[in-house]
Amino acid sequence: MKTIIRLAAGLMLALAALNAASQPAAYPNKPVRLIVGAPPGGGNDIMARLIAQKLSEGLGQQVVVENRPGAGATIATDLVAKSAPDGYTLFMTPSAHALSPSIYRKLPFDPVKDFAAIGQMAAVPLVVIVNMSLPAASLRELIELARARPGSLNFGSGGSGAAQHLATEFLKSLTGIEMVHVPYKGSGQAIPDLIGGQIQLMIEPLPSALPHIRGGKVRALAVTTRQRSASLPDVPTAEEAGLSGFEVMAWYGLLAPAGTPAAVVSRLNAEMNKALAQPAMRDSLAAQGAIPVSGPPQQFMDLIVAEIAKWRPIIQKAGIRAD
Repeated sequence: MKTIIRLAAGLMLALAALNAASQPAAYPNKPVRLIVGAPPGGGNDIMARLIAQKLSEGLGQQVVVENRPGAGATIATDLVAKSAPDGYTLFMTPSAHALSPSIYRKLPFDPVKDFAAIGQMAAVPLVVIVNMSLPAASLRELIELARARPGSLNFGSGGSGAAQHLATEFLKSLTGIEMVHVPYKGSGQAIPDLIGGQIQLMIEPLPSALPHIRGGKVRALAVTTRQRSASLPDVPTAEEAGLSGFEVMAWYGLLAPAGTPAAVVSRLNAEMNKALAQPAMRDSLAAQGAIPVSGPPQQFMDLIVAEIAKWRPIIQKAGIRAD
């Protein structure tokens, strides 16, 4: 009898061990990669590093920012779309994500179906900035200068089809001016050329533009939102500067590959929203000119779908293509 009891006990222990081994390890049990489709220094990179630090604290695992620039962030986007849906590869998504379907004839991913939304992080006004030597002290003067010298002004962007590119094409369509587009692999490369005079202007998200505005290296002419930015209270809106209808807002958020377990998505969303509620985090975003946004995953996916529909006719009218 004792032998039978010992055998039964051993069998139960073996079954318990086998069951424990078959259970997935608690998430996360290793570092998480946060992919950024731009070089260090731009707004996308700044947002990623802010949230990565807070997520690392909340998750108890390091969240490592990995920069993969090029092709309007589509290289990085494709990398994430094809990654394992286990929560260990995330994407800091710029608003350019909603532009790609209308700009690229063939994308290796579907911007909606191939991703699981984690949540929106921030909304960011853009600002029209110019080289300090350009004889334009206001948006109206810039437009007049461009009209007087068609095709002579060069504007930079973080890449063909990036938010900066599209915003400037929108400006051109509203005013009828002609300017030459010079695409870069991210704002971190474009802004030094703006300061140096190789290009004359950019319409740049506030996070990456603010340090150079405050440092007196570039001149801010107008913000692209209905209200002035608290970070640049003396800079008028485009409406105040005499250009009606010119309203553009960039945004950032987190995506994961489609098929990521709902429990992992929920955990990441909760940690992200918790971070965005912290006064220190909100202050950090405000210092970058960004407005914190929190909410459920579906709210962010709904924004992406709406933005794709909003920008498609504008992109088609401007004839923007990047194949």
